[in-house]
Amino acid sequence: MMSGTQQRQGGEPLLVAEQVRKVYRTGEIEVEALAGLDLTVHRGELVAVMGPSGSGKTTLLNCLSGLDDIDGGRVLVDGQDLFAMSDARRTSHRARSMGFVFQAFNLIPVFSAAENVELPLLLGGTPAKEARRRSIQMLERVGLSHRVGHRPNELSGGEQQRVTVARALASRPAIVWADEPTGNLDTQMAEQVIALLHELNREEGQTIVLVTHDPAVGSSAGRLIRMRDGRLVADQRQSSDGQQWGPVGRHETVRVEG
Repeated sequence: MMSGTQQRQGGEPLLVAEQVRKVYRTGEIEVEALAGLDLTVHRGELVAVMGPSGSGKTTLLNCLSGLDDIDGGRVLVDGQDLFAMSDARRTSHRARSMGFVFQAFNLIPVFSAAENVELPLLLGGTPAKEARRRSIQMLERVGLSHRVGHRPNELSGGEQQRVTVARALASRPAIVWADEPTGNLDTQMAEQVIALLHELNREEGQTIVLVTHDPAVGSSAGRLIRMRDGRLVADQRQSSDGQQWGPVGRHETVRVEG
């Protein structure tokens, strides 16, 4: 069932992708991973992206977040054109405006949970005292107040992924990108992590774009995008009662408000 109250969008969208192309080249062979893709996401949406292996899901996430370069089109996040920026400015914009949750937890083994969460804040110039305060606050928010001093090898898989969620949110990003965040978790832990993302979306209005292969995860989102061969082949939203799916027009979407 869709989180929060649904309504048609007006005003400035958070993410706009227009005619985005990505081509991978190996020698004389070219593979078009994204083929002139258009996508709009508004603040407060929780969007799931699904498709078969090789359909372009992870490439989509990497290009729309500016982790990878594109071969055509443009991507605006919070009104800023990512690929009109220098590499340094794009990196800075990404650090301020985006959070990332990956299948591999990417935690530093010798750091505690609190230190892993505060590290990106420190690298971004946040004073040490404030970084620690926000780190503890976010770990409490994801239910790990009793684990702040534990290292990753002292945490379960689900707890480690909660640390990565806290790390992604500590900088108060405009958008969180999650690439198969439950891929390394058993069913129970996966359900807990997805429930947490829904809670953050519903209660705090956090915008989340989630790549998944799990139909249950995809169908739980308020909006579901399906990809094939580098193209969006379906873009649907749930009805207000969560019982039906309907198409989202190119310039039409919904807000999920807490």
